[in-house]
Parts: sequence; structure tokens; C-alpha cells
Amino acid sequence: MTQPRIFPFGDAALVCESPPPATLACQKRVWAVADAARDWPHVVEVVPGMNNLTIVFDPLATDASQLAGLLATAWEHAAEIAERPAAREIEIPVHYGGEFGPDLAVVAAHTGLDTEEVVKRHAQGEYVVFFLGFQPGFAYLGGLDASLHTPRRSVPRIEVPAGAVGIGGAQTGIYPAASPGGWQLLGRTELSLFDPSRTPPTLLRPGDHVRFTIAGIEP
Repeated sequence: MTQPRIFPFGDAALVCESPPPATLACQKRVWAVADAARDWPHVVEVVPGMNNLTIVFDPLATDASQLAGLLATAWEHAAEIAERPAAREIEIPVHYGGEFGPDLAVVAAHTGLDTEEVVKRHAQGEYVVFFLGFQPGFAYLGGLDASLHTPRRSVPRIEVPAGAVGIGGAQTGIYPAASPGGWQLLGRTELSLFDPSRTPPTLLRPGDHVRFTIAGIEP
């Protein structure tokens, strides 16, 4: 695997970044290095991203060059780091189309498929949570059928409802809370993706396997 680029992010953070494309193999390496880095002295926070990992550290207790060396070594030997817990299988029921999926027809037109075929291919996908970001509990899912890749909206919506399931380029994801957003909306789930009263508060975590089920298709 290509060696990552390691560079400072301000005075108290380092970024370890692998070049695109985003792959599951690369994400597994990111997860492994993140798991190891959480046990390093003077590391304050570890933030896995897409093809990258950010480590926040105490600059008064350690220095960036020392951590950069640890990062490079951990990346090189990531396959030797202890295995993560077995991946969980999460099913998410989705009501597709109609008021739940106002962009279903847009995705169909872009891909040249009819709306039923878009729903079928989306629900047949085997997805893996690459990382959480954008808002608490928002899971970026890898594994979207290449035939469904659709650019984000040119003008984002002011408000996307909680539970909305959408496509943004080569990925699919679910909005845990109402917020502005530019993904193409295919449907909506009633499951709660983020609940601060729950332990843990997020339904999904990196490495989970996700499958969408068809709860209904609205015209």
C-alpha cells in the first residue's frame, strides 16, 4: 500500500493521509492505526476520517516529530495490530420515494435507470461504515453500486429531515438529525441514528456492515 503523507495540522495535531481512492482496505488500516494511537502517551484525541487520521496531542508533553514516527511505523505494520471486534450487521428499513425520497427521480434520470431499479440496487448493496462525520452519528457508507453514483445537488437544501437516506457522489448515508444538506434523497428511515440518552449514542460505528431493507416505495 502507498505510504501516507504525514503533516502538521496546527501546533497540536498531525494528519496521516493516504491518497485516493477510498477503499475498505485503506479504511481498515485507518481503524487499526486509530486503535493503536489511542493508547499512546499524550494523545488527547484520535479522529478517523476518509483515507485519513487526525491525532490531537499535548504539545507541551511531546513533539510532532516523535508522533510522526509512531504514525509511520503503525501504518506500515497496521496488518499486525490486533483485530477489531467482529463487525455488527445492522438492518435499516427505508421508505423510498414520494415525500420520503424527493430526489429518487433525479437519481433515476442521472443513472438511466427507472426508479424501481434504483431502489432495488440501493437496497441490495452491502455497505460498510467507513467513518462518522459531518454531524454526530452521520455514517459515510462505502459499497454503493457504481451505477448509482450521482453528484450532490448544485444547491443544498436548507433543511434535510432526520432519517433521510441519500447519495452523495460515490457514497450513501443517513442524516441522523435535521440539518442543511446537499445529498440526493432516496428515502427515509424511522430508526434513530443518534440519541444522546443512549449508550453509545450513535447507532452505527466504523466497521459495521449495513443493509437497507425496503419498507415501502412511494410513487
